[in-house]
Amino acid sequence: MSQAAITEPDPASDGAGAYVSIRDLHAYYGESYIVQGVSFDIAENEIVALLGRNGAGKTSTLRAIARTDQPALTRGEIWLNGTAIHPMKSFEAARQGIQLVPEDRRIIAGLTVEENLLLSQIAKPVGWPLERIYGHFPRLAERRNQDGMTLSGGEQQMLAVARALARDLKLLLLDEPYEGLAPTIVREIEKILLEVKQLGITTVIVEQNAIAALQLADRALILDMGEIVFDGTAKDVLEDADLRHRYLAI
Repeated sequence: MSQAAITEPDPASDGAGAYVSIRDLHAYYGESYIVQGVSFDIAENEIVALLGRNGAGKTSTLRAIARTDQPALTRGEIWLNGTAIHPMKSFEAARQGIQLVPEDRRIIAGLTVEENLLLSQIAKPVGWPLERIYGHFPRLAERRNQDGMTLSGGEQQMLAVARALARDLKLLLLDEPYEGLAPTIVREIEKILLEVKQLGITTVIVEQNAIAALQLADRALILDMGEIVFDGTAKDVLEDADLRHRYLAI
């Protein structure tokens, strides 16, 4: 299947009126046409749950916004506070404040907790200093000299979120933050994400545990076959059993 070249930035479409503006996003993963013309806006300080069944295009949408190499963005525009992100490489998008916490967390083996945090601050601009991070994540402070890969799954998720906060964070993209965690650890991560919400950090969360994501979010977007089929409040989805059954199988 042929893939069209990425569009150049359109000066007439500057993302005005929304903190984050996604316009006509199309992306492929290999030969698979995953994201098919997705458009949505996010207000500053808003938390949006991006939901859908497996294979709906949720993770691909996050990765396209973060400008990772896969999936391949073939058409569309991504604006953050009026800055065009779509022509950028992933490291350039990160410097603009877009931080992706991937499902596998990407903790660097052989480095301590503190070294993982400090490494994220090598390139400017930086975010929270270590003292503030440790104040919000006391368990990481206790394990600051421990190899990051030897942490529990929940602790690794804490480190991944803390590493995003160590950067100049403007948009946090969370991919399956509860994946593979025991229920008791999920509750700990929920507390951390509630704290992120109270800090007013603009966030998009992709999560198979849709109820947990909806309880955290202000708004919900539902993807089906690479297209948005619902855009409304999280409360709307929580109260609409038919909608949840049809698109989320819950």
